[in-house]
Amino acid sequence: MTQVCYVTAPCDLGTVLVASQGDAVCAIWLGDDAESLIAELVTAWPEATPACAQHEVQRHLTVVAQHLAQPAGTPLPNLKLRAHGTAFQQQVWAALQQIPAGQVISYSELARRVHRPRAVRAVAGACAANTCAILIPCHRVVRQDGSLSGYRWGEARKRALLTQEGAYPIPA
Repeated sequence: MTQVCYVTAPCDLGTVLVASQGDAVCAIWLGDDAESLIAELVTAWPEATPACAQHEVQRHLTVVAQHLAQPAGTPLPNLKLRAHGTAFQQQVWAALQQIPAGQVISYSELARRVHRPRAVRAVAGACAANTCAILIPCHRVVRQDGSLSGYRWGEARKRALLTQEGAYPIPA
């Protein structure tokens, strides 16, 4: 397996951690501080190491940070992804990447889009297992009634991302 290198930086949402394996992003995590994000990353990838200044992850962080500072409707950065998950999770994550900025869908609708209309809980689980915040925009999925639901990086961050994209407050 290719070594995981990471870097953190402050952002409007707290702290962002970007991790890469070679030339591909394998994690984008949001949190309150670098120390807790790094501790969680090292638990998931014990071989993870801080990146040197020349490493590709530095460029990835710059692209992600610039995206987070952009106005609503800005397309997602075009970065190579290496998201680790089951075939079903990969299918859900691919469907998530088709949801345009500024739009939200329900977990039920997402389940229909992956041709598993009865797998709403499994779809929610795939969203929760997403390790690439923003690039795999699981924040664009809401409850059937349009209300916000859990988000791996906190409901306040989900609300902030949707507000930035022009999708919040969620229309009834």
